[in-house]
Amino acid sequence: MPPAPAGVHDETQPRLTGDALRDRIRQLPSSERYLFQLFSRIEDGDLTVVNPAGEVFQFGTPGTSVPLCLQIHTPGTYDRIFAFGTLGFCEAYMDGWWDEKNDNLVELIGLFYRTKVYSTARDRFTLGLFLKVITQRLKTVPTRIQNSYKNVQHHYDLGNDFYQRFLDPTMTYSCGYQLQETDSLEQMQRQKYELICRKLALKPGETLVDIGCGWGGMLIYAAENYGVSGTGITLSTEQAKLAEERIAERGLSDRIQIRISDYREFTGQFDKFVSIGMFEHVGKGSFATFMEKAKELLKPDGVGMLHTIVTQSNERNGAWVDKYIFPGGYAPQLHELTQELWAVRMPIAHCENLKPHYAETLKRWAENFSANWDEIQQLGDMYGDRFYRMWYLYLQSFEASFRYGGLHVYQLLFYKGKQWKMDVPLQVSLK
Repeated sequence: MPPAPAGVHDETQPRLTGDALRDRIRQLPSSERYLFQLFSRIEDGDLTVVNPAGEVFQFGTPGTSVPLCLQIHTPGTYDRIFAFGTLGFCEAYMDGWWDEKNDNLVELIGLFYRTKVYSTARDRFTLGLFLKVITQRLKTVPTRIQNSYKNVQHHYDLGNDFYQRFLDPTMTYSCGYQLQETDSLEQMQRQKYELICRKLALKPGETLVDIGCGWGGMLIYAAENYGVSGTGITLSTEQAKLAEERIAERGLSDRIQIRISDYREFTGQFDKFVSIGMFEHVGKGSFATFMEKAKELLKPDGVGMLHTIVTQSNERNGAWVDKYIFPGGYAPQLHELTQELWAVRMPIAHCENLKPHYAETLKRWAENFSANWDEIQQLGDMYGDRFYRMWYLYLQSFEASFRYGGLHVYQLLFYKGKQWKMDVPLQVSLK
């Protein structure tokens, strides 16, 4: 990890606790006081905060959880958080203005989730934050097809060489499925594909469409293990290029095609439908359009699978994530998915939550990302320290969200036409 700014923490400095802590907080400037008042709500947790002057503040109860140390290097951090909430907090991290002493951002953010620090800071919607959010969303709203192209390319066209440095050999960039603690990332992804294939009851000779196909992993697995043919849809030119190369290497070019297209512009009919980790980019205004398209693409009595992140929160895409990671993203709530599927008369046959599996997937991505950072840096000038801190925070914060926060990931199996009888396996094994 890039070196953090030099701190001034003196390990012998006494920690302010109890009345001394409360008295000192009352003396602080308003923006610094605001942050420490947020931390004062921590009871079941162990957080030490070191300010730029070297003062040490103790929040919570030592020994009640993983000990964490937030080191604030730059005084401007307080004003940034006061003005822009979690957006300011995350941008300050990108700029090296603060660190967790042991780079344990998962547990730090997890502590903020458990103690409502994050939600309280997020709910403080200032004028400055409002203007930033509105400006960003007007530029990225995915109901416009041209915006969908730009949004996808912002994240997924960073370069295939980059993604190959932290994904597994299947080049899968979505939640895996863990059966054993010792499962490798590749095993988790292949087990996820196997689970989906069984839920879809794929059979040799059937056709499968994959909306948001990434680098073709699902289609390749289904073709090689279940004898299907299919078409993958993506808006990323980088993904399409590598997907076609991977398909050709396996001698599957006559059975799998990749198309660069918005799902709204794609036509055809297939026996089975799947979409894995793409629905988050659809946007609330297009939920109904997506479901209508899924129904249109399915043959009579066809079966579909939607695999998507779902949120319990009223906040669908945080301001920082919207600006830096997934422009135009909008996580649905579960009831919105079920309502839209019912509206197009495609009943749900099965629903499963893979929440803990995504936390484990993100943990492995972050480990690979950090371990291969020296190689990533050699890929180009854009992969500098600020990029590292941005992506490290993204991977760690999303792991925390799935482990401790309100993010879930659901697989919804649905059907078109008559009742479809099926038997969903509780466990899968690789062939």
